[in-house]
Amino acid sequence: MRQRRSNCPIACTLDLVGDRWTLLVVRDLVAGKTRFDEFLASEENIATNILSARLKLLEELGYIARKSDSIDGRRVRYRLTKSGKPLRRLVREIADWGLKNLPKTKLVSGVSD
Repeated sequence: MRQRRSNCPIACTLDLVGDRWTLLVVRDLVAGKTRFDEFLASEENIATNILSARLKLLEELGYIARKSDSIDGRRVRYRLTKSGKPLRRLVREIADWGLKNLPKTKLVSGVSD
């Protein structure tokens, strides 16, 4: 775990998910994406090295798990762990705020389920 800049829960949460990409990866997991190439296909165009780093961080912290694909063992699938599932609520709350306060926004399929 990285060194904390403070013990404030907001600061600590932002240290994990406050960068430009981590919550978008979580959003895609919530929406049902499970494979690396599916994350890359998101409209925000995350770079492969950044995606790899965010997936690795979330896995190291225990919020996601990776497993070899049962059909193609060369590929892996990602899923939220028990510890990571509460991130669904965070993503939904942020999406709800955006829908109410930012004109012309829309939900990514699967996030509202």
